[in-house]
Amino acid sequence: MSKNSGFTLAEKRTQGALIGELKRHTPSVFLPYQQKWVADQSEVKIFVKSRRIGGSWAEAGESALEASRTHGQDTWYIGYTKDMAIEFIRDVADWAKFYNFAVDEIQEYEEIFENGDEKKAILAFTIKFASGHRVTALSSAPRNLRGKQGRVIIDEAAFHDNLSELLKAAFALLIWGGCVRIISTHNGVDNPFNVLVEDVKAGRLPYSLHYCTFDEALEQGLYQRICLKRGIEWTQQGEQEWADNIRKIYADNVDEELNCIPKNSGGRWLSRPLIEQAMSADTPIFVYKRDNDFNLQDDFYRENDCVDWCDEYLSDFLAEIPKGKVFIGGDYGRNGDLTDYAIAVQTVDLNLQCVGVVELENIPFSQQEQVLNYICDRVEKQLAGMALDARGIGASNAEKAQHRYGVDTVECIKFSQKWYSLNMPPFKAGLEDKVLFNLPKHENTLSDLLAFEIIDGIPKLPNRKNKGTNEQARHGDMGIALVLAYYAFKNIDNGGVDIRIHTAKPRESAKLLRGFHGFGSMLRGFRR
Repeated sequence: MSKNSGFTLAEKRTQGALIGELKRHTPSVFLPYQQKWVADQSEVKIFVKSRRIGGSWAEAGESALEASRTHGQDTWYIGYTKDMAIEFIRDVADWAKFYNFAVDEIQEYEEIFENGDEKKAILAFTIKFASGHRVTALSSAPRNLRGKQGRVIIDEAAFHDNLSELLKAAFALLIWGGCVRIISTHNGVDNPFNVLVEDVKAGRLPYSLHYCTFDEALEQGLYQRICLKRGIEWTQQGEQEWADNIRKIYADNVDEELNCIPKNSGGRWLSRPLIEQAMSADTPIFVYKRDNDFNLQDDFYRENDCVDWCDEYLSDFLAEIPKGKVFIGGDYGRNGDLTDYAIAVQTVDLNLQCVGVVELENIPFSQQEQVLNYICDRVEKQLAGMALDARGIGASNAEKAQHRYGVDTVECIKFSQKWYSLNMPPFKAGLEDKVLFNLPKHENTLSDLLAFEIIDGIPKLPNRKNKGTNEQARHGDMGIALVLAYYAFKNIDNGGVDIRIHTAKPRESAKLLRGFHGFGSMLRGFRR
């Protein structure tokens, strides 16, 4: 026997063989797809995965390892619920025990995040390591994540309210050596998460992309690991029965939840392909925009300016509108939202062709009325129906239009759950059946129509804003105008004959002033 060890050489060899055999039969802590994910040290990586296969659990292990290193980094975990935050921190704590790292107790606290003059308290959970680094989980995304440094984990990214803004903030951490990990199950083909994935697949973004479906996870030992954790014996039959039961639970959602295949329209009511097939690059959008000082000018100045703009941009367009009944939809806004007038013409085969959209930004109510009258007065022999948003600030102008052009032509729409439930499905059918076509091929059109969601079983706009060109905040303005134009097409039709004016026309002051451009310029300079 060896004096140093107490074992003979033969016994040592036998012991070594037993240990090697034991290692071969002991499963790795990480399954193969988790190993591949953790081993990838790309700055930005994305994990498209099935439900509950341990993606964030593996990331918790990597976070604990990184936080333990002297030259490691802090980790910022962002889920969309408090329960996700707590679960992640507990996983990190379990990993720390597995690694035998010294850590403090889990702390719950409120951290103040600032956004300009606004301060907001965010509930946070953190665990500190002996290295001085920490792993912090937040129940929601703070706006000033840019003020942090280290690793960012965005869990279930497809279910965050504003993924694009969150990513913008997270990517700033890359400058000083941080990294971003984006993990999620799909939530619809038009969801920003899937758009991000498609951009990576198309080579437009240089990020690392990982996939793991439910079936792939099973092949790599998921159910065997579940049996090991639960202390039950694994059998092939047991795995098959368990997997079949999971698939039954997800039923019609099995492709999206388990197979990494996004639904054609998950959260959104209209799909991007459906909208794009109805678009035309030849359909114009006319934008009338003025600054805040414009509202302070005298009435005759604003009227003159409005007529000049209409003459320059709308006169020829309206004169060349195709023959056929004209239908108009109008959505009103003032400061936060825009005003949109969608103009459409019924074709000879009884379809509805959008011929143009007039969009007003920061325009006073009196000029909003003036623009609508300019349009309607020039197509009045063709004007067959008009539906106008009559909620809140739109009520006055909608009512004036009804008095001017007649109750048989203009309907004032006060949106309700019932109205949406009855009239949104026909609009979608109009797109699907290609009855409605020729929508402006523009980012704002797409953004506004994609903004519609199924809320409480009814398609309508959510309270939050959508983003248009140059990140401009919108609220489905053009989408509502198009919906109302189609509603007028389906529900209002006065025959498209000459319109009898029910009240006197507005003042002619704007028309009389049209020729006084020099005088108007002089007044403009005087006012400023």
